[in-house]
Amino acid sequence: MTSAFRGEQAKTVLLQWFDRFRDRLEVPTESRRVKTRFGDTHVLVGGPEGAPPVVVLHGAMASSAHVLRELEPLLARFRVHAVDVIGQSVKSADARPSVSNNEYGEWLSDVLDGLSLQRAHVIGVSWGGFISIRLAAFAPERIDRLVLLVPAGVVKGSSWEGFTKLGLPMMLYRLSPSEQRLKAFVRHLLTTTDDDWAPYLGDALRSYNMDMRVPALATPDELKGLKAPTLVLGADTDVSFPGQKLLARAHQLFPTLADTELLENCRHCPPTTDTFRRWLSERISGFLLAS
Repeated sequence: MTSAFRGEQAKTVLLQWFDRFRDRLEVPTESRRVKTRFGDTHVLVGGPEGAPPVVVLHGAMASSAHVLRELEPLLARFRVHAVDVIGQSVKSADARPSVSNNEYGEWLSDVLDGLSLQRAHVIGVSWGGFISIRLAAFAPERIDRLVLLVPAGVVKGSSWEGFTKLGLPMMLYRLSPSEQRLKAFVRHLLTTTDDDWAPYLGDALRSYNMDMRVPALATPDELKGLKAPTLVLGADTDVSFPGQKLLARAHQLFPTLADTELLENCRHCPPTTDTFRRWLSERISGFLLAS
């Protein structure tokens, strides 16, 4: 199996970015490592001990530090376990489970075992949403409440639009990196740009061997055992997983769908502003704490 990374120097660059995003956090976190059938997995843990446990899964080519930076306000109310996804983070094992079956669900179940969490709230973002859905198919009884933000594994966007707006710009940047080509790539991916995310994605595109596999779409039959109330948030200008299409299928897919929300004027990566971070965390907190 091809490594997820383009050599040791690439890993060093990604580790430096992990530290940079973690250093942005104002709440203390601790690193943990747990063993799974697919290899060791790193987890960043923070928030009050004894608070309701929340497990968070980040998107592709990111890390626990990235997702905690965007959901940091949750650390005031929950014991948050941000998991570094194997094959999609430099902090965990260099392994790539199948995206056409429940192997990622099996891996996440092992992570919960390693964290001594029989049940927890689960939040999945993008690729992490696909993994959360695989857990819902494999071991639905382990999820208290489920939050999915622009999740993979529910719908697909237009292949042509995906290629012209994301795929081709990505290929051109990897072939000959430049600031102009990076801007062309992130223009249809990031809702806002800042001093961290766009430069990070440029380094990530040069550091990862791209995982071009398309996660399988979930079916209602796979999720018929899910009892956890579910919140799904889509983005109205998401090229990869169009928001209106996503929310429409969520009503068909999740047997205990409690709420949906379409984020307006939002691309696949939501705003990376303090205002939006506070709003999103409040939206999620209200859902997770509802009786």
